[in-house]
Amino acid sequence: MDRDTAQLQANLDAIRARIGAACRSAGRDPGEVRLLPVTKTVGADRLRIAHALGLRQFGENKVQEALGKSEALADLPDLRWVLIGHLQTNKARYAARFADEFQALDSLRVAQALDTQLQSRGRAIDVLVQVNTSGEDTKFGLAPDEVPAFVRQLPAFSSLRVRGLMTLALFSDDAARVRPCFVRLRELRDRLRQEAPDGIAMDDLSMGMSGDFELAIAEGATTVRVGTALFGHRPTPDSAYWPDPSGAAGATPD
Repeated sequence: MDRDTAQLQANLDAIRARIGAACRSAGRDPGEVRLLPVTKTVGADRLRIAHALGLRQFGENKVQEALGKSEALADLPDLRWVLIGHLQTNKARYAARFADEFQALDSLRVAQALDTQLQSRGRAIDVLVQVNTSGEDTKFGLAPDEVPAFVRQLPAFSSLRVRGLMTLALFSDDAARVRPCFVRLRELRDRLRQEAPDGIAMDDLSMGMSGDFELAIAEGATTVRVGTALFGHRPTPDSAYWPDPSGAAGATPD
């Protein structure tokens, strides 16, 4: 085993141990929590190593970067590509070609564009609704009180299989400030389960990243998005991957 493979395996083992410990503390089954590796800036060669280590899902922020990787790794047909970053309507045609899941739906315009492109290809994908639980202007996502009305309109888009909610928590080392973001998403999901239209599932909570996923698991996360802890720090600034909707400089890691 070469050094890069050994390091990636060690990181993966450490992350799985953290997930297991967090689940035990919360009285949960580790099998309930999906690890989604965040692979922005990670080259196709390293992704082949990750695949050899058993990883079958990769989370990407930028559509065209992800499309290139999906084409480079087309000989690995069991890969599942998950888009976790903001999607512009003019990029929907690219996403529809390869994405299996989209975790950042927060606009009916994007829903319409993506649905149209998917239908033209005879495809359907899983989607999560992105919620801005921190209330920060530098984050995409719907305000929590906007989500119920938004969700009620989603059955119109037959190629989008709604599976749950996603959020980016406040970036802070203070658990007392971070945890409420996860609590808000879980409580919103629980309310939506009672009123969501037929065909709309509210089972998945995608929340938590390298520095805070234990808190997210304690509050009910079913998917944790982990990049830095697995692949190491990136040379590209996070602001290039998490664009700021307010136009100001902002960064959200992983």
